[in-house]
Amino acid sequence: MVASPFKRALITLMATTTALVVAAAPAQAAEPGGAYTGLGDCPLTSTVMKDATNLQVGCVYSVTNGGSVTIGDNVVPFEDPITVQFGVYWPASAPVRTFPDGTEANVYSTVPAANGKTLIAEPLEVEIPGIENIIPGVTSVFAKVELAGDITDFVPLATGENTPVFVLPVKLHLYNAFFGGSCYIGSNSNPIKFSPTTGTTSPPAPNTPVTGDSGELSIVADPNGYQTLGVGFSGATLVDNAYAVPKANGCGLIPGTLDALINLAFGLPSAAGKNAVEFGDNDTTFAISPSLDDLQQALAASAN
Repeated sequence: MVASPFKRALITLMATTTALVVAAAPAQAAEPGGAYTGLGDCPLTSTVMKDATNLQVGCVYSVTNGGSVTIGDNVVPFEDPITVQFGVYWPASAPVRTFPDGTEANVYSTVPAANGKTLIAEPLEVEIPGIENIIPGVTSVFAKVELAGDITDFVPLATGENTPVFVLPVKLHLYNAFFGGSCYIGSNSNPIKFSPTTGTTSPPAPNTPVTGDSGELSIVADPNGYQTLGVGFSGATLVDNAYAVPKANGCGLIPGTLDALINLAFGLPSAAGKNAVEFGDNDTTFAISPSLDDLQQALAASAN
């Protein structure tokens, strides 16, 4: 049976439209693989990453699969993975950290990940002290860990040393039916500062020293001959029990009206020596190169 001219024209129009839609759809960039897996959101186009005076540039992708955060007497386990990712550069001033044995390690500056993905964490359910948890989000609180500033002082080779691997400023966004939309513990101007180490902490009393675990280190030369190195840390545990936690702010359907109640319930502010965080079962991918062009080519080649 021969199709009518109208039907043939309609089929041609549909095929042309489909081809145009497919052609217009943006191509998805291939994700880096091998020793660079997870580094697809590295901010390679950042102005500071492009600075030709940088001595080294790199990308970091870190996933925490366990652990907990403690504020006073309240212990909240990390039940979902927490992802931290960012770019790094070692500036021309070549900052280093010197360890007790006289060895040194580079101190890198950081660049937030592309598309606002520097810190990705699911909300944590926190029980309200003294209240039976019957209706989540009403008789309990959901706390989302959010960035409160730039990650600083990244020292990847501090693993095993009694010094922080990085400083992570955060605030806890509290969600509850009665708390309103701007209820936080901590803020950009007064954050909670996690300074986790894989070594041993030196907290004020009543906390006592705890020791992390540097996990297993692997260093992989680029398989395509680039100068970029793939550095991996698997199964690490990072700990910090020397940070303080500030008061709540902006809480209540009328912001601020419930601050005092939340401070009373959770014992805020909570002084240094009464809090702790453990980033357990941590796996980190770190790519480092003396050249941004070399790094970009190495990541692109790994995706093929």
